[in-house]
Amino acid sequence: MTSSEIGIGDESGVKNHGLLYGLEDQPPVLEAILVALQHVLAIFVGIITPPLIICNALGASPEDTRYIVSMSLFISGVTTFIQAKRIGPIGSGLLSIQGTSFSFVGPILSTGIAITKGGGTTQQAFALIFGLCFFGAFIEIFLSRFLHLASKVITPLVTGTIVMIIGLTLIKVGVISMGGGVPAQKAGTFGSMQNLGVALMVLLIIIILNCSRNAYVRMASVVVGLVIGYIVASFLGMVNFSNLQNLPLFSLPIPFRYGMGFDFGAFIPFALLYLITTIESIGDLTATSAVSGEPVQGATYMRRIKGGVLGDGVNSLIAAVFNTFPNTTFSQNNGVIQITGVGSRFVGFFIAGILVLLGLFPIVAGVFQTLPQPVLGGATIIMFGSIVFAGLNILAKTDLDRRALIIIGTSLAIGLGVTYTPDIVDQLPPALKSVFSSGISAGGLTAILLNLLIPREVDEPAVVTDMDEVDQPVA
Repeated sequence: MTSSEIGIGDESGVKNHGLLYGLEDQPPVLEAILVALQHVLAIFVGIITPPLIICNALGASPEDTRYIVSMSLFISGVTTFIQAKRIGPIGSGLLSIQGTSFSFVGPILSTGIAITKGGGTTQQAFALIFGLCFFGAFIEIFLSRFLHLASKVITPLVTGTIVMIIGLTLIKVGVISMGGGVPAQKAGTFGSMQNLGVALMVLLIIIILNCSRNAYVRMASVVVGLVIGYIVASFLGMVNFSNLQNLPLFSLPIPFRYGMGFDFGAFIPFALLYLITTIESIGDLTATSAVSGEPVQGATYMRRIKGGVLGDGVNSLIAAVFNTFPNTTFSQNNGVIQITGVGSRFVGFFIAGILVLLGLFPIVAGVFQTLPQPVLGGATIIMFGSIVFAGLNILAKTDLDRRALIIIGTSLAIGLGVTYTPDIVDQLPPALKSVFSSGISAGGLTAILLNLLIPREVDEPAVVTDMDEVDQPVA
């Protein structure tokens, strides 16, 4: 009999009676594997999309792209095991699934493109990127011990604003992919009817499936959209299968394959995002505790939250060592827990095993490497839009007074202004240029500084009751 069946309570008074299997219950192997597969389907695209976007944008070789995608899957498996197992103080001990973070795509692209445009090689770009990710992970490791202090600086107002900026700056990347990506721009076929038609088809499929009342259909919408888009694109001659020839049978993880570099100016946006990731992880882990029928307050809860954030930091460090990008807890798995009624952390071991196996066999990464840019763009454009919505959702839970209007409006304007007009920082000293050339960094620092400097007594409601008021300056 499981703890959920007998209704064992916890510190917060929440009972597990809504679950088939509670946190410490061990489902039968077959059931555990079936639930694990549902979790993998929910996160698979989210894990491989950031490395695909980054490698395509930096012009990485097919071999490097395959390797980095494989390592993203492999490390997601290793780090998921750490979170679910809880090794010493590291890990939440919850069914917390780790995957590649979308949040870092913007500064990674800015850093990598700056290297390649300056005459550097893709290998040098990866060396600097992985070095910045490696050293930045120590920020999250440190913050995990002082979560109460971090939450006072990075408030929901700041977090929501920065998450919105992340999504808005990434939309440009998604639109470029819809048009065919950098290869299409060079070939003169960018924005062709074929590229846009395939991208819009994928987007439409995802939207239609997301309107379904069936939760499983909604969860599989992105995967289905990509598969159908892939099939259609192959019939149109848009898929190059030559890269699948002579693939090695096994992909061996090699620590520091690309070396490691560091640049302080480029480090600022990474440091900022590790701060934000810390706060986001607290929210994700709290949600996982809640849907798993576990405490959301008290000593047990705080131990798990600190362990989970520490796990995030350690896992991102491990990811950098094995040549892939920062990891974070994935929130979509909370929906799978609710749907399946299985909150057992032992399912995490099966999820980890599946991801490790997928990462060790290059054919998996090879197939997804052949994914045409318009197909990827049709899926990512809605993903990036959902990041904007996530930011709005955070802001909706705050007091949107006049002070908030000033902070949000100014931060968005500066962050997006730098994104749309990057040459505005060309005349700045090199150190400042490195910091403010990223829209996320410029907008995020603006939000943090304004939140600290503007007195909280400025609380006049910022609700516009007449459209004529839109033209009035902020007093």
